[in-house]
Amino acid sequence: MVSVCFYFQVHQPFRIRKYSIFDIGRTKDYFSDNSETDLNNKRIIEKVSQKCYLPANAVLLDALKNNPKFKVSFSFSGVVLEQFEKFAPQVLESFRKLVDTGRVEVLSETYHHSLAYLFSKGEFREQVKLHEEKIKDVFGVKPKVFRNTELIYQDSLAREVEALGYKGVLSEGPDFLLGWRSPNFVYRAPKTNGLKILLKNYRLSDDIAFRFSEKSWKEWPLDAAKFASWISAVNGCGQVVNLFMDYETFGEHQWEDTGIFEFLKHLPSEILKHPDNDFKTPSEAIESYEDVGEFSSPNFISWADVERDLSAWLGNDMQKAAIQRIYSLGHNVKKTNNPELIEKWRKLQTSDHFYYMCTKWFSDGDVHKYFNPYESPYEAFISYMNVLHDLELEVKEKLSHAPEISHF
Repeated sequence: MVSVCFYFQVHQPFRIRKYSIFDIGRTKDYFSDNSETDLNNKRIIEKVSQKCYLPANAVLLDALKNNPKFKVSFSFSGVVLEQFEKFAPQVLESFRKLVDTGRVEVLSETYHHSLAYLFSKGEFREQVKLHEEKIKDVFGVKPKVFRNTELIYQDSLAREVEALGYKGVLSEGPDFLLGWRSPNFVYRAPKTNGLKILLKNYRLSDDIAFRFSEKSWKEWPLDAAKFASWISAVNGCGQVVNLFMDYETFGEHQWEDTGIFEFLKHLPSEILKHPDNDFKTPSEAIESYEDVGEFSSPNFISWADVERDLSAWLGNDMQKAAIQRIYSLGHNVKKTNNPELIEKWRKLQTSDHFYYMCTKWFSDGDVHKYFNPYESPYEAFISYMNVLHDLELEVKEKLSHAPEISHF
């Protein structure tokens, strides 16, 4: 018996407009740019909705209706749900229809898709709570399994997640930690009361997410029957194949003309042709299988780039300066007790802002250009720091009039 656990990340940030030094003190609109030449949030949501979310949701809904054993899971950032509500309510309704089938699990994460765990445990907990409330409001469910931003994971995170009441957590399954072991088993986190970990099978996940349309790949073209045979080959040497990827894989990263929707359409039935195959949501996989041992990651790992570390967000001095400055502002922002300021500050924590400042290149470079509104990492840094300067001035002004104490 081998189970397939499909997990899709759905996220779009509130991208920062190109904010110049001349905007400081003049405009408080950090996230909207309605020019015809520059990317803006509304246009991106509408574009990805037409290319990915709506057609992919239609394919999944049909698959769920036609295959009673088919199941999938999603994690939605709070900021993408806000944008669906504002710009694309029909997309939000299509996701609700999926969840209403009872065979689509919604996972937990930080509301603002942030790196808060790395810099403020208190802010991390607050964002997880905000996310829980948003998921309950939108979908009427309470998440049972946690997925941190960009699959960032470390042993101490597991203990924090368990303390927050979750029964499982998702992680990357890198070779340098697994060694001879397989990601196709359920593991437990060290120094916990048995918190279980599901590890991404990055090879099979990336076959869909990155290699599907690569004509130089020896397995191209990839169809559902071939991929299903790879899944079936795990029978007898694994419990669960965790296929984790960005949902934008379908239609945006891999365009419709590559055949990606046909692949998705036929994959459930092809996998279920093998009598020992089934589908499970993350919580079902955790409940169904005993762990085979500990998976320990003393250092932080992620699913980003070939290094699987934090260098996509903290790899250069610009990124480090920007992120240290935004979190150092936290105490004073919360002292204002101003909901609008606090929300702006939290939107500025979204990991994408630091991703756009990345100066890595070679095999990872193109990934960092995805819906990037800036021409260079340096432009991203300058816009971000100008926005922070303006926010700092506003916080200082608010505190000078109504200083109140809160705790960060």
